Amino acid sequence: MKNNKKTPALIARGRDFIKSNRGRKQFGEMSDQMKGMKNPLLQKDFPKDAELIDLPSPLKFEMGTAPLLEVINQRRSRRKYTDEPLTLAELSFLLWCTQGIKRIFRDGYVSLRTVPSAGSRHAFETYLLIKNVSDIKPGLYRFLAVEHKLLPLVQDAPDIFQKAAAASCNQPFVASAAVTFVWTTIPYRCEWRYRELSHKVIAIDAGHVCQNLYLAAESIGAGTCAIAAYYQDEMDELLGVDGKDEFVIYLAPVGKIP
Repeated sequence: MKNNKKTPALIARGRDFIKSNRGRKQFGEMSDQMKGMKNPLLQKDFPKDAELIDLPSPLKFEMGTAPLLEVINQRRSRRKYTDEPLTLAELSFLLWCTQGIKRIFRDGYVSLRTVPSAGSRHAFETYLLIKNVSDIKPGLYRFLAVEHKLLPLVQDAPDIFQKAAAASCNQPFVASAAVTFVWTTIPYRCEWRYRELSHKVIAIDAGHVCQNLYLAAESIGAGTCAIAAYYQDEMDELLGVDGKDEFVIYLAPVGKIP
């Protein structure tokens, strides 16, 4: 049935963003890939002398064996967590399920991961606000998917969890989680190939990542709740990203469930 009511301009632009009828406009324009420009790196660089934290190898995981149908049936958004810590192996498992690299090829510029991504572009970085994980000092970390290690960024900042909750539109369960996954996007990784079509697929790919977190968390007796409501500038500042070439796109607190 046709709706004769005029659609507000902002809503109309939002609807156009998720449509797939813009592709023909791109065919006459060359992407940076077509121009022969260098492929963006798989992940952000980091100081070579940084003291990284080893994570248990994916080859040694002993969790996540619950039947898939059972996990899907019990999956829901969970905002209440116990004080029980996550183990380092459980955190490693969740990171592997959401951004784990299974293979790197094409001269080290392309990765096959545990989640799908348009053109294998994987335009995300994973930051972690770790509050209650065994053997890990509370603070802000970045997951290095290529090395499967943690890079410490900010420690000795006990107010960082309350700041994260405030930046998440004052949602208090962010501060009570054992760890909050915060995903940023580096859009150029996708724009290099798909130009203006990139932004729709980046948003879709973020959903792939977080759904894997939902299922992986449920399989270990934990829970999560995806959050898209946050103050962009405050969250970007909390992570120390520039808000232009890298910015927060999604986050999800995780904790053991009652």
